[in-house]
Amino acid sequence: MAMKQEASSRNDSNDVIRAILINIRVPELPYPAGKPADADIPDWLPLLHSCWTEQRNERVINVLNAVKMTWSVRQVNAAYLADRVMDVFLKTSGLHVSLVQRIARLRFLLAWQIEVHGEQGLNDESVLRQWLDGLQSLRGWSDSGGRAARQLLAQLDELVVVADQCFGERSMEAFERFATQWRQDQLQKEGRIGKLRTRLLETEQGASRQRAADQMSRALVARALGNRKLPADVIDFISTIWTPLLRQAAWKDGLTSDNVRHANKLLEWIVWIADPALSDNERDKLYQVGEHLSDKVREVWSRIQSDPLPESSLSGLEAVMVARLRGQSLDLVPVEQRHVDERWLNLSATDTSAASGYTGQWFVKGSDEDEQRLYFLTLLEDSQDVLMTNGEGVKLGLMDWPEFEAGLKKGDIRRLPDLNPFGAVVDQTIAALVQVLRSQVEKRREAKAKAEAQAEALRVARAKAEQARLEAEALRAAEAEKALQLQAEEQQAVEAAEAERLSRELYEAARAKVDALKLGSWIALEPTAASEKPSDGLPIEALKLKLAVRLNATDKLVFVDRLGLNRTEYTSTALIELIVSGAAKTLSSEAEFEDTLSRVVGRIRVGRT
Repeated sequence: MAMKQEASSRNDSNDVIRAILINIRVPELPYPAGKPADADIPDWLPLLHSCWTEQRNERVINVLNAVKMTWSVRQVNAAYLADRVMDVFLKTSGLHVSLVQRIARLRFLLAWQIEVHGEQGLNDESVLRQWLDGLQSLRGWSDSGGRAARQLLAQLDELVVVADQCFGERSMEAFERFATQWRQDQLQKEGRIGKLRTRLLETEQGASRQRAADQMSRALVARALGNRKLPADVIDFISTIWTPLLRQAAWKDGLTSDNVRHANKLLEWIVWIADPALSDNERDKLYQVGEHLSDKVREVWSRIQSDPLPESSLSGLEAVMVARLRGQSLDLVPVEQRHVDERWLNLSATDTSAASGYTGQWFVKGSDEDEQRLYFLTLLEDSQDVLMTNGEGVKLGLMDWPEFEAGLKKGDIRRLPDLNPFGAVVDQTIAALVQVLRSQVEKRREAKAKAEAQAEALRVARAKAEQARLEAEALRAAEAEKALQLQAEEQQAVEAAEAERLSRELYEAARAKVDALKLGSWIALEPTAASEKPSDGLPIEALKLKLAVRLNATDKLVFVDRLGLNRTEYTSTALIELIVSGAAKTLSSEAEFEDTLSRVVGRIRVGRT
């Protein structure tokens, strides 16, 4: 289950990095205007190789900006990602500035790996990321100019050659071999550092005890003697016998032991007795102290030293005491001025409880390339000195505890912040870019939705405008059609009125003709009105009838043909309608005569033929 979750997390990370390389857009970066064809995308490896060979302290994106070529989105984002990771690593790694500046040039190699391998160039399995993470072991490295510093710089010079080979071969195999050897060297080095620190600690603890004993004995003697004048024998006894005894007591039994306290008290009595300025006014006390002084000296000596005190060493001191008890004057010699280091007289008053929180921690003095890193190996309790080492476990020096605390307060000494491993820098950078990517995707989604909404609104507006136009056109067409219809109706009405007028005029004219018919008047009926059919296939001529009778009572007109046969009756109204419709017409007497004449002539001609 854990392996599945780890694989899932790795896949998610890979997807995120892939999305960043493809989708993120950073203002003012040289992105292509469109999507260039693969054949149009230049090979940037020679350019990156050149920058690495020259060891340029320059950002990859600046190099791309300086070369006016059409870079792909993936190349631009790979350069930006490599720059951003290395820029953050420069500021937050915690490594020495001169070291990080060299390491940061790997941005050219990193940009290439990100562009070629994408997420694999930055994930946990990346050999470049693993090597950069391993640089935490160089936390204590300083550019001190020493052998260890030169050795590391030589290894980094070798890295220049190795990366150059990787660019030339377009493969990371050379770097993988370098990283493997580097890890082996670091493991061996860490083992040596641990042994060096252990031996150094043992040596310095003994030296600290000896140093504390020596410094305390000197300080006690200097304080006791002060600016006094004492007999030469007493000064000699204190210098040759009692000062070494104090030092031995402090070293053997501790700085605050009873033996040190007794030896120091006895030192003060010796000085009190030997200095007339101190003891002349208390003669009784002088006798009491002087009477037992030699015995006290032997007693304290025997408590500290295994060998007895040589009697000859007390001769001068005893002679001075006898002279002082007798009141004899002595030749006094000014004591050599000595500096009293009060720190050694008040070691127990110094609070060193905070030292436990500093043990095993790194501190820094100076800044930038002059920065020196100090490893707080331990506080030597006896001398209250801070033992400092470098990153190789070699002693840098001692610093007394008050000086160290004062340096911390002033800021001359600073605690080195925790290292920010390269992997953490990558993860932090990716997390920040994920937020940027999400924001950009959301903005693009909003912009797309807005554009679609605007397009839809425009489409709806255009549709409405088109609908309005069509409706307006339809309205205009309807109005035009209505106008035409009205015009047609008006025309029809005019025509109907005209037709009605003509019909009325025809009817009146026909009535007038009918009314004007007299007996013997002729009318002509069209064949359809006469209901006659052809007998010989020849055209039917109009039937002519003569008014024979007019019955005013029944408004009937009786017509007969030429022979007085085929009696036909019409009412005046019916005859009027026949005349109006053209089915009948009235004939005048002249017309009848001409007609008769035409028929007679025609018959004659037919007969002759």
